Order: sequence, then C-alpha cells, then structure tokens
Amino acid sequence: MSKNYNLLLDVDSYKASHYLQYPKSTRFLNAYVEPRDLNNHEVVFFGLQAFIKNYLLNPITYRDIVEAESFFLPHIGTFNKVGWSEILEKHNGYLPIEIQAIAEGSIVNKSIPLVQITNTDPQFPWLVTYLETALLRAIWYPSSVATISREAKKIILRFLKKTSDNPEEEIGFKLHDFGARGVSSYESSRIGGAAHLLNFLGSDTVEGALFLKDFYHADMPSLSIPASEHSTIISWGESDEKNAHENIMQTFLTEEKTVASVIDSYDLFETAEKIISTDLKNIIENSKGTFVARPDSGILPDTVIELIQLLMKEENFGFYINSKGYKVLPDCIRVIQGDGVDLTSIELILKKMEEQKLSASNIAFGMGGGLLQKVNRDTYSFAMKLSAIKQDGENWIPTYKNPKNDNSKVSKKGYFYVYKDEELYYSITNIEDKENLLKTIYRNGKLVKEYHLDEIKKAVEVILRPKYQENE
Repeated sequence: MSKNYNLLLDVDSYKASHYLQYPKSTRFLNAYVEPRDLNNHEVVFFGLQAFIKNYLLNPITYRDIVEAESFFLPHIGTFNKVGWSEILEKHNGYLPIEIQAIAEGSIVNKSIPLVQITNTDPQFPWLVTYLETALLRAIWYPSSVATISREAKKIILRFLKKTSDNPEEEIGFKLHDFGARGVSSYESSRIGGAAHLLNFLGSDTVEGALFLKDFYHADMPSLSIPASEHSTIISWGESDEKNAHENIMQTFLTEEKTVASVIDSYDLFETAEKIISTDLKNIIENSKGTFVARPDSGILPDTVIELIQLLMKEENFGFYINSKGYKVLPDCIRVIQGDGVDLTSIELILKKMEEQKLSASNIAFGMGGGLLQKVNRDTYSFAMKLSAIKQDGENWIPTYKNPKNDNSKVSKKGYFYVYKDEELYYSITNIEDKENLLKTIYRNGKLVKEYHLDEIKKAVEVILRPKYQENE
C-alpha cells in the first residue's frame, strides 16, 4: 500500500455528499457486488482478500480526515468530517462494516451476489456505499482477468485432449503472460498478473507473482525461461543473425532446459529454414533441451501453420505421429505465438492446426494486452448496488432499481444468502439445512477468513463438461 494512500479519497467525488441523502431514520444499509452479464463465460471470483489486506486492515487517521476535508470542501462543498471523526474516536479508525463473500476461486455461471457489505454500527450506514468505488474496482478487474485466462485454458485444454498424448502435463505452460508493459499501471500488472496465475504457471509479469506472495501465501507461483527480444537479435546485425541465435543456444540451451528466440527480425521463414533448421539444427537436436521459435508477425493462423509445417519437413526436424493420429515436432523444438493472441485467435489457430492434423502440443501462446488490458467493468457488467435498508425498529426492507427502459440493469433486492445444489444460487431466505456460502471475510477492522493460493487454484481447475467437448 502506498504511504500516501487515503481511503477517504479513494472514492467518486459525489460519494462525499451521500451521507446527507439517505433518510434520517436509516440505521443499516446492505449492498452487494455481482457480474450482471457473464457473456457465456464462467466468471472466477478473485481479488477481495488482497484489497482487504492492502487497504482495510490499517485504521484511518486524523491526518487522513484533515487531508480529505481540505480536498472535498473546495472541490464539492461538503465533507462528513463529523462522521469520520466519530469512526476514529469510537472505533479507533477501523471501519465498522462487515464484508461477506463466497470463497475466492468460486466459479459462477450465472449472476449471483459475490460480495455483501453491511455496516455494523447503526451510526454509520453511509459507509457501506462510500466504499463502492474502491471495492468494486478491486473485484471486477482481477475477476475478469482470471476469467479470460480460464476461458483460454478451456479452449487450449479442449484441443490438447483431442490432439495430444499428455494434455494435463502440458497445459500449465500453454498460455504465458506478457502483459506487464501493456497495462495502465504497476498495480494493474500486479493484480492482473496474479489473476492469470490462478490458471497457468507461465508468466513474465514479475509483479503478479509478487502480489500472490504478498497476499495469498504463495511460494513461487510462476516460472519463466531465458528468451531473446528483437533488441538482442538485431544488435548483432542482419548478416550476423545466425550468431545471435547460436549465442543464446550456447548460453542457455542445456539439458532439460528451454529457451525461446524471436525469429522474425528480418525474414521469418528464411531464418526458420536456413538458420534454425540448418545451421543450428545439430545444436538444437543435441542439446537435450527445447528451443522455442517465436514468430512475432504475420497473418494468423497462416503464419503459425506454415512455420510448424516448415519445421516438420523431413530434411529439417521431422515429426512423429502420436497415439491420437496427430503430427508432433520432436521434443527439442516448439513454437510460441505471442502476437495478436486473444480467445478468438487461440481458438482459430488450434482449429486450423487440428484440420491439418497438427497436434496442439506443438504450440504455446503468449498473451499481453488481450489478457491484462482489453477488459473493463462492462466485460462482465460488474456492479455494486444497494439491496436492503433498515430503519428505526424495522427489519430489512428490500431496495432495488428497475429502469423500465433497460431490463439489464434491474438490481437484486434483499439481504442475501448463497447456497449450492448442482450450481450456485442466491436466496433472501436463510435455509437452515443448507450452508450459507456468503462467509464473513472482514469485520470491524479484522480479516476473519483467509484463503491460500493453493486452495484457490484447486477451485478454478478446469473440468470440461460435455458442452465443451466438441467432437469427442
């Protein structure tokens, strides 16, 4: 957490005026977070614990209040100094709220409340919705990235199961995260990079691994390999490209090790034919390691198909036919596609490879902006809405929005319970013989329940149900 972070200022401006807008008899508010439109995906819930640890376990201070007042009064003309000061005095600066949530790593295939937040002190109902900006952002982004990553895993695993002899052994390194440079901030790379690692082991986003070590008790949650980039190849000059690749191989390509090198600095197919498959072929074959060729330009899926088929030529590296009848390069050579990769292109490439009887074992994917940046709150229509209110001497009164011109924005109403039969569902009734899966995670400044990376990864494991098993 930044030393300059002030929770009171992590908010939309108009929130500073809302404490004066609720009915004066209001004592408790209940709000929830949900993905309203899942786009035929299974949404992964992730990120709440990190937000709580990073921002809610430290009390607010008098300095925070003074700083917020000095901003909001000239900015919007109002600020709840009395309310925040009373939280400081009465609760030692810890927020008098309770946050309930389903387990991190839960897979949701319809819109249900993922999180429910209520004030615990009747003096501070306005605090519930004041936290919307920070809380919603903390959930929608990592949940969306984890979902995209998992959807990619479904696609790749489906083709591996059709065309590979060892799908479960291969899947962990089939989608590599290269997204750190393409996101909006260091914090985004930490959160998004961590979300990807719920599904795969391969990543060059260092920040994501550190995030999981900081907040989810991870040991070493990601792995990478030595690899070239265009600068390390073109620094040798076009006439000396062979020596650039040879240097990488001689330095890193040893027994049971893997190294990748970009081969399109000048002429992709000439490099693949004359340098990789001819001049350096013996080094690769005798290394007892794996050289991964990276085409970084060209039309998809044509470039990938042509490159794999070129490498498979008898005079180059050849191939063998696996038990499922698909062609596989020898273990010493593979291909990774890292440009223009998203869910659509992954499916397209693997489908075309299947049609050419090329096993998915031959290729891995690198994903950058399509993984960490090309998502927004509307990807799964995440929202936080007020659902119930308690006034003096009353039980929960359901509240909701119901815009007549947009049914997609009708909100849920009530105080919620989440149960599981064959799938997750929510209710406003407490069913005594069923376990309520909305567990208290945070209450009055304390983290009540904590999740470890290992149990989250186990929860998000992909089990291909019949609707994903095409032609099997």
